[in-house]
Amino acid sequence: MINNDKRIRIITGHYGSGKSEFAINYVTKLRKLVTGKVALSDLDVVNVYFRTREKKELLKSLDIIPIDSSIHAPNLDVPAISAQVMTPMNDKSYNYVVDLGGDNVGARVMGRFSDLIEENDYDMFCVVNANREKTQTSQEVIEYIKAIEKASKLKVTGLINNTHLLKSTTVEDVLRGQEVVREVSKELNIPIKYVACLEHLVEELPKDLEGEIFPISLYMRETWMM
Repeated sequence: MINNDKRIRIITGHYGSGKSEFAINYVTKLRKLVTGKVALSDLDVVNVYFRTREKKELLKSLDIIPIDSSIHAPNLDVPAISAQVMTPMNDKSYNYVVDLGGDNVGARVMGRFSDLIEENDYDMFCVVNANREKTQTSQEVIEYIKAIEKASKLKVTGLINNTHLLKSTTVEDVLRGQEVVREVSKELNIPIKYVACLEHLVEELPKDLEGEIFPISLYMRETWMM
């Protein structure tokens, strides 16, 4: 269960992995399971599209504290980070989710704060979409993880299979991605934490998959989008 994960949850993943969609689904589920303060920080200074900061009003309505750029321009690609991102790192009364940039340049932002994060107080989950370029094989994912760890100065502690083709996703897509993350898990000794998929596919998945099945709602895409 997500309330058993470490207090600080850092979500990373390559561009197009569905990292931000997973992060917002994760934090909304977390809000229902814990008491006290819950915050979501958008530290993606690389990708200008589909950022969690676009859902700031939704997050506030759910009693989730949104933290993003220090500049109030949600669609502007400005690498400015508010000092507020440090507050939940230091204040253990928060449950904290961080949506991190999707490459080693973005992960370098986290490296700036790594000294504030205790080893036993965080998880860093790598979201994998095996249908996307550069993460289609286990070796590509392993190389990506090593680059992220070097840039962030933190270790990936869990894998998330989020292999999808948006609304066209099939069970076969999910299972193919599962095989990729299984190989990564075996090679790097990192557990598979979650298998994310659209809600209507949940009942079609095998019940013995490694990792907790995690139903996804499409918060980040408008209803008219594919």
